[in-house]
Amino acid sequence: MAVIGSQVYVGGRRVEGGMPPLEAIAEARRQGGFAWISLTRPAVDDLAALSDPLGLHPIAVRESVRGHQRGKLELFGDSVYLVLQPATYDDAAETVECSEVDIFAGKDFIVSVIDDGFVDAGAVRDELERHPELLARGTAAVVWAVFEAVVTGYAPVLSGVENDIDEIEEQLFTEAPEVSQRVFSLQRDVIDLHHATISLADMADRLQAHVQSRIGQDVPAFRELSELSRQVTDRVDAFRTTLASALAVHSTMVEQRNNEEMRRMTEQGLQQNDQVKKISSWAAIGLAPTVITGVYGMNFRYMPELEWPWGYAFALGLMAAVSVTLYVVFKRNDWL
Repeated sequence: MAVIGSQVYVGGRRVEGGMPPLEAIAEARRQGGFAWISLTRPAVDDLAALSDPLGLHPIAVRESVRGHQRGKLELFGDSVYLVLQPATYDDAAETVECSEVDIFAGKDFIVSVIDDGFVDAGAVRDELERHPELLARGTAAVVWAVFEAVVTGYAPVLSGVENDIDEIEEQLFTEAPEVSQRVFSLQRDVIDLHHATISLADMADRLQAHVQSRIGQDVPAFRELSELSRQVTDRVDAFRTTLASALAVHSTMVEQRNNEEMRRMTEQGLQQNDQVKKISSWAAIGLAPTVITGVYGMNFRYMPELEWPWGYAFALGLMAAVSVTLYVVFKRNDWL
């Protein structure tokens, strides 16, 4: 088990640090304070070693070790099991990555499981120690501080996503081929953000009610945390709506361009068809005299027309009549 930190707090002040987790828990109970144990990537046996002394629920322990959970809050008597999903934004890759923070909290202990550094437990601890009046409120102050660190950590992520959406909106009316792929990719990240943030406000409200029932007084810090969580959720929902609209607009523009291309190709086909008709019509008109000339030019021995006085005029007239007839027929049928 990798222990990031093991501290004992009494009256808002750290009295012990660096002790093994079980010793820190025993010392905190002896002095009437609480122990804060910070872990990273614990195994089932590691958490099981803390389960009996702290009374951790076995279902919560199994789920924490399994990982890949969405945000949730589960109450087991006076104990709390909280799952949060902090996020980070990679500007170069334009991707959002979500992680997981698990918190087990009771009256005299808090165990935080932070795997990949999305939340700096040391920084949260240092900030709390600069405000002993908060630590004097017990483990609820630590739960609030970690929760608040996760929620405020969404700010740069949301700013990065919003900047990408602004760039996409500028590209919508261009013919850049990567727009649709960029929208799909960002939409997938926003859906992940939605899953990570959708339950934040409800969890903050339930934590407020739980802490309030324990101490018997109002806890405005959790109410403010709930308000902040709703603002995050509202922005994420707005991103989803904007991206869906952008995708619809882009699809419409692509369809319009395709329709225009089809219309242009159809017009070209009609023009080519008209040209073929005209060429075919003139070819047929020119073919008729050629056929007649060929018939009388075959030099057969007995062709009565060749002996006629008006045979030549008859041949010319026949060629003219056939040509004129064909011209009239083609003209009426709009081929010429």
